[in-house]
Amino acid sequence: MKYYLIVGEASGDLHASNLMRALQQEDPNAEFRFFGGDLMAQVGGTCVKHYRELAYMGFIPVLLHLRTIFRNMDFCKKDIEQWNPDVLILVDYPGFNLKIAKYIKRHTRIPIYYYISPKIWAWKEYRIKNIKRDVDELFSILPFEIDFFNKKHGYPIHYVGNPCVDAVDDFRKGNAETFGEFVAANKLDDKPIIALLAGSRKQEIKDNLTRMIQASLDFPQYQFVVAGAPGIDPSFYQQYIHKDTKIVFGQTYRLLQQAQAALVTSGTATLETALFKVPQVVCYYTAMGKLVSFLRKCILKVKFISLVNLVADKEVVTELVADGMTVDNIRKELADIIPGGGERQRMLADYDRMIEILGAPGASGRAAKEMVTLLRK
Repeated sequence: MKYYLIVGEASGDLHASNLMRALQQEDPNAEFRFFGGDLMAQVGGTCVKHYRELAYMGFIPVLLHLRTIFRNMDFCKKDIEQWNPDVLILVDYPGFNLKIAKYIKRHTRIPIYYYISPKIWAWKEYRIKNIKRDVDELFSILPFEIDFFNKKHGYPIHYVGNPCVDAVDDFRKGNAETFGEFVAANKLDDKPIIALLAGSRKQEIKDNLTRMIQASLDFPQYQFVVAGAPGIDPSFYQQYIHKDTKIVFGQTYRLLQQAQAALVTSGTATLETALFKVPQVVCYYTAMGKLVSFLRKCILKVKFISLVNLVADKEVVTELVADGMTVDNIRKELADIIPGGGERQRMLADYDRMIEILGAPGASGRAAKEMVTLLRK
């Protein structure tokens, strides 16, 4: 069968690539065409556009690139129609994907599956109307979404488990690298490591990394290592880092496996960091912080922004968001979770309970099996 996938960022590229491998197991004749990234390209098929060409965030960047965004969207619609796949699989990225779903639903008979559902439980809950109208099957990776979609909105979904559990589990099984080997391979110091995961988009990196680096100067006993985002040129980081800060690219999991603690911009990375059992502080700076904090209380439907806290339904990790994301606050919270810090053991125990809630590995395989079974019916 022919599978067309659309991904808009690095985490989607990872999870879509694992889904593609699982689909190949269920359907040996699987053909892929996609808007995606390097990891998907490694699996095979045709990469029509890289997600780098789609990834704009924030009001001003989106406004400045509206013409490009619309051009990409029009091209995508036509490309799907011309290729006429057996299924269109959308992966997160709702601003783009829900518009594609609306068009494809109206103009074709191609079934539309959504893998990693839009986070409408956090905001823009009105999008449930679009999902009910345009999406044939929705595959959820977060356990609390079952009640939200099934019970609150009467829209049945498939909970398949979380693909981050798969990705981390697979990595750990195949990687027994020691701290010394990692340090030597990347020409790092022999000090213990604190990982900096400052996001995958330029605006996120600019806003968050600068403050993370400032806070790092108070911890000379550690080396701070940045997880370089795919698609971001190394020279971009040089504007924001300290002379002693190191960067590693394409090695986020290897870095987390060796880290003592982490500063993490909210997103999938918070969950991955918890699965590696690395204590973390969630850091997400925004301009006009006080206004954003006020609007957050008015607009967001959830108590937390990090997936760790949302899954656990409690504050497992500290979230420094908007006006709370200051250098002083980072210093204070980081001191609490490094070895010897007062919150470290409590956080690790809470990680264990959160991991139980997520369930066993195998999300990609379960999703692929259900998708192929539904398509063959």
